[in-house]
Amino acid sequence: MYDLVVRSRRAVTPEGEQAAAVAVQDGKIAALHPYEASVEAAETVDLGEVALLPGLVDTHVHVNEPGRTHWEGFASATRAAAAGGVTTIVDMPLNSLPPTVGVAALDAKLEAAAGQCFVDVGFWGGAIPGNVKDLRPLHDRGVLGFKCFLSPSGVEEFPELTTAEVREALREIAAFDGLMVVHAEDPGLLDNPSGPTYPEFLASRPGASERRAVETVIGLARETGARVHILHVSSADCLEPLEAARRDGVRITAETCPHYLTLAAEQIPDGQTAFKCCPPIRDEANRDRLWEGLAAGVLDCVVSDHSPSTADLKVPSFAEAWGGIASLQLGLSAIWTEASARGRSLADVVRWMSAAPAALADISGKGALKPGNDADLVAFATDAANPVDAGRLHHKNPVTPYDGRTLRGAVTTTWLRGREIDVTAQPYGHFLFGDH
Repeated sequence: MYDLVVRSRRAVTPEGEQAAAVAVQDGKIAALHPYEASVEAAETVDLGEVALLPGLVDTHVHVNEPGRTHWEGFASATRAAAAGGVTTIVDMPLNSLPPTVGVAALDAKLEAAAGQCFVDVGFWGGAIPGNVKDLRPLHDRGVLGFKCFLSPSGVEEFPELTTAEVREALREIAAFDGLMVVHAEDPGLLDNPSGPTYPEFLASRPGASERRAVETVIGLARETGARVHILHVSSADCLEPLEAARRDGVRITAETCPHYLTLAAEQIPDGQTAFKCCPPIRDEANRDRLWEGLAAGVLDCVVSDHSPSTADLKVPSFAEAWGGIASLQLGLSAIWTEASARGRSLADVVRWMSAAPAALADISGKGALKPGNDADLVAFATDAANPVDAGRLHHKNPVTPYDGRTLRGAVTTTWLRGREIDVTAQPYGHFLFGDH
């Protein structure tokens, strides 16, 4: 007898969408049976036409704890993740104090997070000037890779790297076959906004800055042999060099985010700085090209870049406001709203938001409904209306550009290792460390 069987006529497996009964034993997917099969279990859930997905994996989340826990924290962030069908997050190394740039800082973060996580959590380390000596110890301690900036990060305790410093870090990372994830904007092509409006902010961070930075990273990856990943691609001008580099055998992947795929510069009202992020949301034609890059496999995955702040930092001037989008709870519905309108399938969404991020961070046992994987499951009502009220989200601060919109599709239940997540109960998420 199994612990749990979840039936759905729309289970999204690696072979595509099919009617199935997913059997769970000891927190793992034990078998996939036909939907109508007679299977004994201590508990059976029949979703009927409600889709069953593997839990999403979001490898780009700024939790901000410790140090800026008033912006976001592990309890609130992982509640939001669970409510949005995300069962694994990977925490970014900056915006917390201290940033995760050494083993002691990682230990401080683990201590802060202990007992608070409603989903499983992994960690990126940081690469900043002067910490090359800390990269291997962090890798050995279990971080899943390292993040660096080529342009100012927005917080003084996490400085950007020069080209020479990126090269040095990549040589070290290549020596233990690690991964560098890069915020790619060339500072030489960035400027201060000439005024407070969105068009002025957008003009200050042109797509050419992203492309030049991506070309720099490609050259360094080719030179060092290191594995690199480009974060939050907002400019479709990056697609051509990325595609060419991959054809040439450079070990490079790339991601984009729900806000770049669902929002557009033309839609952003004056003063609505909930829409501000870096790199910025660009125009509708660019958005269409990003969808083409995703469909073609040039962009590998879609992750949130959940980067919240307190509401007081979102002042009405785009030149002055904090840049970050809060959307961890909403990514699946936001992407399904746009993807379904563009004729893409649930299997596509699962590949972009679950399988590919799990592969990027080399997180085993996640990202697919298949025997042997963790029983991280999501019931998703694909046609349900999902009106967004920022004040009712689990994010710590009620700021999101999706406020007031009605999205398509709603998560009804999320299971972590076969247990339904109850965000009012004691959390039981695990820390995930690299199997180095």
